Amino acid sequence: MTEGVPGRTLTHLDGSGKARMVDVTSKPDTAREAQARCRVRMAPATLALAERGEGPKGDVFGVARVAAVMGAKSTSSLIPMCHPIPITGIDVDFRTDLASGVVDIQVTVRTFGKTGAEMEALTGACMAALTIYDMCKAVDRSMVIGDVRLVRKSGGKSGDFVREGEPSWEG
Repeated sequence: MTEGVPGRTLTHLDGSGKARMVDVTSKPDTAREAQARCRVRMAPATLALAERGEGPKGDVFGVARVAAVMGAKSTSSLIPMCHPIPITGIDVDFRTDLASGVVDIQVTVRTFGKTGAEMEALTGACMAALTIYDMCKAVDRSMVIGDVRLVRKSGGKSGDFVREGEPSWEG
């Protein structure tokens, strides 16, 4: 396998370097959860329209929430080596900062199975961001989507991951 981070290997490559879908047959089913975040930057006036529900295409955050769920559920159709997983729950949250024109998106995906939900959470966050762009582009084509990242994950052989320095959304 190909070496990346010291002590880690790329599991989606076989011994000769060819892409493959990892065989998870022998892995035990466990409860798993992943949380990802993404950010959309826009003009404050655009965000004000979206927050008031006056976007050119309607309820920006309502449609983006549905897009996040649909994206998470469709991940294995979009990412070639991603396993289809039995999603047991999805939460989608938005935090806005009107003064700076920033929308932060957080998607949490839960499953009980042989592989994690990181890709589903990341895909859901990206789909919400792309939908916000689509819903608002008639008034602001300068929007920027970025800061896509896994915030935390739990369960499975590799254990828990928590991104250092990431602020909590609790409370």
